[in-house]
Amino acid sequence: MPFGHDMVHSLATVVDLVNSSPATGGEDGLTSPDDLREFVEAHQMSGITTLTARDLSQVRLLREEFHRVFTAPDRDTAVLLLNTLLAGTKITASLTEHDGHALHVHYFAPGASLCEHMSADGGVALAHLLVEGEWERLRTCSAPDCDRVFVDESRNRSRVYCDSRTCGNRMHVAAYRARRKV
Repeated sequence: MPFGHDMVHSLATVVDLVNSSPATGGEDGLTSPDDLREFVEAHQMSGITTLTARDLSQVRLLREEFHRVFTAPDRDTAVLLLNTLLAGTKITASLTEHDGHALHVHYFAPGASLCEHMSADGGVALAHLLVEGEWERLRTCSAPDCDRVFVDESRNRSRVYCDSRTCGNRMHVAAYRARRKV
């Protein structure tokens, strides 16, 4: 994919946010402001100082909005969902360098809440993906017991599992055993 560091980082953050939801088959990864603080720190989100229960509630709602974009049945539905999300987001583009990262664009307004920050950066990253005609890269894992999402960054758009070391390996071993059984 022809995106710079900031877009790839924003897409990865959205994926990790969505996959922190019990809707993707695991446990809720955001149950407290401390969990949210860990998420923010792990994803190197700049300009975030204090986090409250309100921030947690807003981010959890945003997480579900992003999940609906990933699981939209078609591109037009994904566009509608993303436009709705972006319509409620204050976007103020600015160039910045921080934390050792090269010059990149932030789309959130100065002083924005964490939810606004994530809505703007993640929403714009997803919008660029759709504009580039890459909607099909937004995927849900093909393993029958996994609903995690991912962005297929493979050159030929052939990735089907959220992680080749877990779901991919498990499914390949199961297929091998089934073939050997016959």
